[in-house]
Amino acid sequence: MKYVGRLAAVALVGALSLAACGTDDNSGGTDTASAPAAADAGGSALSGTINAAGSSAQANAIDEWKKSFQQANPGVSINYQPSGSGAGVQAFTQGTVAFAGSDSALNPEKGEPDAANARCKTGNAIDLPMVVGPVAVVYNLPGVDGLQLSPKTIGGIFDSKITKWDDPAIKADNPSAQLPSTAIQAVHRSDESGTSDNFTKFLKATADWAYEPGKAWPAEAKGVGAKGSDGVSQAIKTTEGAISYVELSYAENSSLQKAKVANGSGEFVELTPESAGKTVEAAEVIGTGNDLALKIDYATSAAGAYPIVLVTYEITCEKGLSAEELPLVKSFLTYTASDEGQAALTELGYAPLPASLVAKVRTAVGAIS
Repeated sequence: MKYVGRLAAVALVGALSLAACGTDDNSGGTDTASAPAAADAGGSALSGTINAAGSSAQANAIDEWKKSFQQANPGVSINYQPSGSGAGVQAFTQGTVAFAGSDSALNPEKGEPDAANARCKTGNAIDLPMVVGPVAVVYNLPGVDGLQLSPKTIGGIFDSKITKWDDPAIKADNPSAQLPSTAIQAVHRSDESGTSDNFTKFLKATADWAYEPGKAWPAEAKGVGAKGSDGVSQAIKTTEGAISYVELSYAENSSLQKAKVANGSGEFVELTPESAGKTVEAAEVIGTGNDLALKIDYATSAAGAYPIVLVTYEITCEKGLSAEELPLVKSFLTYTASDEGQAALTELGYAPLPASLVAKVRTAVGAIS
């Protein structure tokens, strides 16, 4: 990123954070002006490889971050596999990666925290919110822009109960639109995905959705599966009448049509970093200590809040990383949580972490030892 671009990005992230957080300031941690050329405890330049895996939702963010970080630290190689949140968590608990990217915090009902803590051996695993990836409802319907969808209608479409684009429920959401009778093809993630987990949590909280939320798409809901965020984006782009859910960065990179979604007050809201930030700002931290797992209110009634958001966590050990992994992971996550690291995201279709939350993330990263 050129210097002028950096200044513009920093200005933009500041404006978005203020919009999301009122009068909070964004200085609650180290202010990093550029990717740090870090050193280990002995003062030597960093070197080695970080192996990580998980969320494909943050793949574009990781690509941008590692480019800057590796440029500042040429002895470091960051190897991130966007294998999906479920696979990333599994790889972390098995000890084959230093951190996992997951679009859902470790799930106690599935025993994930216990397995992750066992992997860390001398400490606990922690969930560190790092990337806000608004989830777009994307569709391919030439001539129909600005589509509006209520949660109940979205639930009916993805439960295979609404099968034509001129269905009365869609007409009710779009009284002025000229809707074709084209068949709807609802596309979902075929692999285990934190995006699916968050999307189904939204449906469970706001629509007549009969299935339990989860990373795996419920087979009873039917539809057509596509692997990864890239696969979903390609399926929508090439299939007229298709609809799906995908992170904003992928929707924008593929120039997909995005629907406005009604929040808890019935307001149809366009997806922007600002509107997504309003929902994340209201999220409750339910983790303890330096574990920053969040509870998101998908039925938020906040004015101008876009309700379908996911937060990608970097899951790693607060204590228990190997001597080789520790300085690399801590330095990299220090950069990703910095002002520049967060500012870089806004140009990629992500929203910045709210100021009050990023301050907590920086404190938690600082405690990794």
